[in-house]
Amino acid sequence: MAESRAPAVSQDDLTSRAIRVCDDVLYIPRFILHHQAIYGALAAQLDWREESIMMFGRRVKVPRLCTWCGDEGVVYRYSHTVHRATGWAPFVESIRDVLQACLNTRFNFVLGNLYRDGKDAMGWHADDEPELGNEPCIASLSFGASRRFDLRAREGSGHRASVILEPGSLLLMQGRSQRNWQHALPRTKATIGPRINLTFRRVEPS
Repeated sequence: MAESRAPAVSQDDLTSRAIRVCDDVLYIPRFILHHQAIYGALAAQLDWREESIMMFGRRVKVPRLCTWCGDEGVVYRYSHTVHRATGWAPFVESIRDVLQACLNTRFNFVLGNLYRDGKDAMGWHADDEPELGNEPCIASLSFGASRRFDLRAREGSGHRASVILEPGSLLLMQGRSQRNWQHALPRTKATIGPRINLTFRRVEPS
């Protein structure tokens, strides 16, 4: 896939295909067409790095590889880790442009994760950093293997929800989703291939 080529998206009405997972969380399957070619480009050409975060007063390696890009100078921080954007990879920028046009929302940063197998995972958390604002819109695109995505209510009610994130799908978390819910991508013992997800967001100046 040429870096400057915009990804093809489904022309179906998003609202007619959106599946409500829980409050302010929507799942849209088959959003990106030709997702296999996009996965190959993302895996081969982005700068994937091992990363560590602060947990219980010490630094630990996260069980996945990470990458990021965005508008020049945008800074995103979580778990005492700083991500500073220096510009966009051209084909990631084209994906961003498609999302912005479809969602009528502006994104200035993307955080990418590469889950190499079922042992790679992400624990319970909410994307509720102050620089994302009170009701952030986070658009998560999936490529590669399908993985289960879990959510649990933060107020202690015990309410939970799950969805299988298929390649080419879009998970849209907006409104009060980060205040009301935590989310995770759990480990699995099943033999499973690698998966990439790109989580587009808008970071406000600190």
